[in-house]
Amino acid sequence: MSGAAQQEDPAPAIELRGISKAFGTVQANRGIDLTVPRGTIHGIIGENGAGKSTLMSILYGFYRPDAGQILIGGQPVTIPDSQSAIRAGIGMVFQHFKLVRNFTVLENVILGAEDGARLRPSLARARRELQRLAAEYELLVDPDTLIEDLSVGHQQRVEILKALYRQADILILDEPTGVLTPAEADHLFRILRGLRDEGKTIILITHKLREIMEITDNVSVMRRSRMVASRATAETSTAELAELMVGRKVLLRVDKAPARPGAPVLGVRGLRMTDATGVERLRGIDLEIRAGEILGIAGVAGNGQTQLLEILGGYPEPGARLSGELVLNGQALPLTGSDGRARRRAGIGHVPEDRQAEGLIMDFTAWENAAFGYHDAPEFRRGWFLDNAAMRADAAAKIEHFDVRPPDPELPAKSFSGGNQQKIVVAREVERNPDLLLIGQPTRGVDIGAIEFIHKRIVALRDAGKAVLLVSVELDEIMALSDRIAVMFDGRIMGERRPDQTTSGDLGSLMAGVDPASTDPQGAMPPAAAHPGHAPGAGA
Repeated sequence: MSGAAQQEDPAPAIELRGISKAFGTVQANRGIDLTVPRGTIHGIIGENGAGKSTLMSILYGFYRPDAGQILIGGQPVTIPDSQSAIRAGIGMVFQHFKLVRNFTVLENVILGAEDGARLRPSLARARRELQRLAAEYELLVDPDTLIEDLSVGHQQRVEILKALYRQADILILDEPTGVLTPAEADHLFRILRGLRDEGKTIILITHKLREIMEITDNVSVMRRSRMVASRATAETSTAELAELMVGRKVLLRVDKAPARPGAPVLGVRGLRMTDATGVERLRGIDLEIRAGEILGIAGVAGNGQTQLLEILGGYPEPGARLSGELVLNGQALPLTGSDGRARRRAGIGHVPEDRQAEGLIMDFTAWENAAFGYHDAPEFRRGWFLDNAAMRADAAAKIEHFDVRPPDPELPAKSFSGGNQQKIVVAREVERNPDLLLIGQPTRGVDIGAIEFIHKRIVALRDAGKAVLLVSVELDEIMALSDRIAVMFDGRIMGERRPDQTTSGDLGSLMAGVDPASTDPQGAMPPAAAHPGHAPGAGA
């Protein structure tokens, strides 16, 4: 049955009435009403902390609502746990996959859904059903392959197959394209449309408004724990949705003048890195970044970008073997024997990819975090002692300048939303006016209002004559911010492009290990066996 026909069904797939949930004094959901018609793809968007995840966790049985009612197919249901959600026909594909990496696809699909004590008959039946589902929904994947040997796109297919094997009619997907190549994302959208046209109902949680407009039939907007609007996607726009999310008009494009590159700031020559297990992570990286420009590094996560940032930031992986040359402002930088503090003294600021693991100490206050790495600066010292009052005053100024909410330097970092945590880290590094800013995944898990602010700060630093090395898995972000784009695959630079002279398809091919401009039919692609988790064309 088509999606259009399904929408005429008077009984919605999901109906939430007056759902409320509080955690202590924090009201996460306030009287939420939501109707999702059968056989549709329904987007849910909102800023960090708007209550989206709490609402979906209630629907999947992780939390119980304090008030309200859930109806599935027009019938009231109680969902005290995830097993009850599965029995009600609900499946969820999490942003971070729930797979056992050293199990096969088949073993992961059947795990927790075995037919009885004898495993062999269960596996045989599961194999037949898995093959049927994979063929019917274009979710082709080898059932005998280990999860750790699959690309991210194929692992996501396994998660969808798990839900379908458990007879889910409703699928919830949380930020499903965050780690996919453009080709993998396009394939996922084909799968979702196929599922919808077969009568399944999809709920899509994403912060990417372009994807909402491309794939959804309807979209609901949450702001500050309330549901503030629902729209037919064909009757709205990205500008309206952004304004509904934030409560004000938002600049959706990156407004920047052409770059005026100056002298070289950073040179990377023949950089190689082999990790402690003997796997070569960087395979001869050559880069140059000039003052007054942003060099973007595009690529699927896990292709060497993290190792590149760590080495440049002064903390390579323990036990790694390094070779090559680093030159900053004409002076050689040591590959080893340095640290992050020495890099900062040399003029390098660093916003790490994982703010919580590497950029902040979550139990420490905002003012302590705002000084980390710079606490030996003269303005923060009083003789032999740290000047805590000066650090507090400095943090208060940064919080005001970067609109961190709530504006309280005494709160621990864990009390701030992800977007405001990111603002603290960005403020700490940008306000030191570095010659070179290393910035990894600047807007990962950040809402649209904070994205706009962070992008403006990155461009302002460039316009002040500084060099910026930007690493992001968000291709739209790379193309909007960068003056030049280098694409990494399997530890190599596959090619370099200018944003106004390339397309997402061209960059996507490079991200998958294929150079469309190469006369060699294999391009610069290394043997697939060298890096099976990112095999060329995976997921395409």
